[in-house]
Amino acid sequence: MWLITSLVAAIVVTLLWKFWSQASLKLDILALMLWGLTVMILVDHIMGYEGGAFLEAETDGLISSGALLGVLMLVPVIIIWVIYLFLAKGKGNPVKE
Repeated sequence: MWLITSLVAAIVVTLLWKFWSQASLKLDILALMLWGLTVMILVDHIMGYEGGAFLEAETDGLISSGALLGVLMLVPVIIIWVIYLFLAKGKGNPVKE
């Protein structure tokens, strides 16, 4: 389920970047980060696949809900993106499209 959550987030942000892009939001950077997360989760699923269901709704870890795990995996990505926005704005560099 966390693969689907990250994939949906990557698609939504990519569409926002493509059709509603504001240069100050740097949605291209966020989209790239989310696609990286999605690819890493996909590789993890492929490498750890031992038969059975490929997409699971529950996990065996500390967080049992796959959807909640997916949302919690998005939080650090968004935090890093916000920090990047503050640092890019603080430099005073003009934003180029």
